[in-house]
Amino acid sequence: MTDPKVNNQDPLNYLALGDSYTIGEGVSDTERYPVQLVSLLNQQSDSKWDSPKIIAQTGWTVKELDEGINNTSLEDQPYDLVTLLIGVNDQYRGGSVEELKVNFEQMLLRAIGFAGNLPNHVIVISIPDWGVTPFAVSNGRDPEQIASEINAFNSAQKVICEKYGVDYVDITEDYRINGNEAEMLVSDNLHPSGLIYKSWAEKLADLIKSKAY
Repeated sequence: MTDPKVNNQDPLNYLALGDSYTIGEGVSDTERYPVQLVSLLNQQSDSKWDSPKIIAQTGWTVKELDEGINNTSLEDQPYDLVTLLIGVNDQYRGGSVEELKVNFEQMLLRAIGFAGNLPNHVIVISIPDWGVTPFAVSNGRDPEQIASEINAFNSAQKVICEKYGVDYVDITEDYRINGNEAEMLVSDNLHPSGLIYKSWAEKLADLIKSKAY
């Protein structure tokens, strides 16, 4: 990724779209992955980034994110980077893959528009598998069913990303390995701690740096 702002020293801007994983339910503002990402980019590259603009809320589905965007002022378009992590609540509420495909594709097109119609300035992050957490077990949910449904949702999103030339970052498999460890969870035993978000930020930073952004 390249941007003319890099040459005139204007700071780059970043829009993060999502749900509880993007707003960082249960962690401090500085532990949110978009905030950690900007910190890493400012430390590791010559480019300078403004604080991220975050549009996200715990519990949001894809459609609710769409409504949330409509209710938010976005004066700083186009954005140099847009990340999108959405869909877990569609799965949690029993939504179908077919419905997700329609809503996610529309949302991805909005994200591309926010990035100045540059698909290579958009990154989609896979949906974490919350079935590995103590919350799922204590609420009588079937981890295997959750995993199967999350896989289906992620596969659908990946295909749509490939259709539009958008990078898709898989954090799900790593999350399944350590997402249920005590230090990787906040007090609700469901949402990730800042350590998990740090690993996501590092993966995103590596991708962005590989594009010479």
